[in-house]
Amino acid sequence: MRESITVHKFGGSCLRDISDLNRIAEVIQHWPGQSMLVVSALWGTTDRLMRASKEPRYASRLVYDLSSQHLRFAPGLIESEYRHLFLSVLEGIEQSLNELAQTPNNWNATNRLLAAGERLSALVVAYHLQKFEIDAHPLGAEDIGLKLKGSNRAQIVDIETSMIELDRSAFFGTPVITGWFGEGTDGELALLGRGGSDHTATSIARLVDADKVILWKDVDGVLPINPRWGIESKPIPYLGYSEAVELARLDTPVLHPATVEPLRQVGIPLEIRDLRSVYKEMAASVIGPDLHQSYQIKAIGCLPRIARISVSSSSDGILTEMLGRILIDLSEQNIACWNLNTQPDSISWIVSQHNLDDAYTIISNHFSNPEIEEYGVMFSLVGNKLPGENEEFLSQELIEMLEIEIVSKTDHAVRIISKKRDIQAMLDLLANHLQLSTEP
Repeated sequence: MRESITVHKFGGSCLRDISDLNRIAEVIQHWPGQSMLVVSALWGTTDRLMRASKEPRYASRLVYDLSSQHLRFAPGLIESEYRHLFLSVLEGIEQSLNELAQTPNNWNATNRLLAAGERLSALVVAYHLQKFEIDAHPLGAEDIGLKLKGSNRAQIVDIETSMIELDRSAFFGTPVITGWFGEGTDGELALLGRGGSDHTATSIARLVDADKVILWKDVDGVLPINPRWGIESKPIPYLGYSEAVELARLDTPVLHPATVEPLRQVGIPLEIRDLRSVYKEMAASVIGPDLHQSYQIKAIGCLPRIARISVSSSSDGILTEMLGRILIDLSEQNIACWNLNTQPDSISWIVSQHNLDDAYTIISNHFSNPEIEEYGVMFSLVGNKLPGENEEFLSQELIEMLEIEIVSKTDHAVRIISKKRDIQAMLDLLANHLQLSTEP
């Protein structure tokens, strides 16, 4: 019987100072089975590298500052077995900045520069764990055969290709793997997007058939309402994969939709834990297979400022033909369509007002004079076994008060829109009505 495997992901918010490293070591020391770590750059490092990529003239000063910062976390690193790797990463930073000074649009140099933050972090974390007699060693994601779908900037890990190419012999002891990047389809280093390190962690878990993934954060679980709205609430104990993806798409800062996808087919559970509460036996939030239990709305996702674009035609055939082309064009421009409604003589799309001009241009290329209606907000009421067409989940009084229109229903989400713009007040009413708020 094989040893259980847990993939732990530590982001920059859990890599702020030496006390965080001590907490990480404490977690790994006492965790049963084999632990694999995926790490982001130390807090603030990626931002510094990003700024440097746009102003590369001060390469020597940046290298000195980064060296000093990381050696404060791991004072003996420069005398350790990782000395050569540490100096090599610093040299690579200076080389990338010199290349960018000559050719500012060199994306290969930019990617190598930005990935250096994760490389330095993996060295620091592995070295620190060794001080606690943990058999840790750093691994570069692209060096172990982690392939991405795309070049330069990729959306997701290529699970199928990585399953073939992955160097599983590197996963002995306690590997500390760099998050956020891998090898692109062109053979060069490529970066993932927002939430990329979390996606790296869940992809590694899928590739090694881990028993669970833990995302260690500086917050205690997934909350029903984004904390930025100032509504007090308790973490959601359990979310199905579909619920988590819906909430991640609209609002929650804790999750990205791509994080969940590698786990869905095989049912690997994902836990959200607070590094400051390492002694808690149970995770505040667990994400796993969709369980269709009793009807329950668990969370409210929120997308401010949306617009509905509508077109009409007397020919159903023309509508169908043009719809496919428009959806392709929107996808190529990375414009999310939050709702699509098709009728025999009309089509409407709901998009963010941030993308309204581009979406309108695309649709205008195929239809003349599309109509635009602007709305203050889209809410997604996220849960399981949600009511059918004839069941009420919001009172008629509340629907009229908030000027709500229901635009779509699935068994895990009901999306509603309103032209009202006082989102804070609307959320307060919805949260109280759905018993999601802990405020009196």
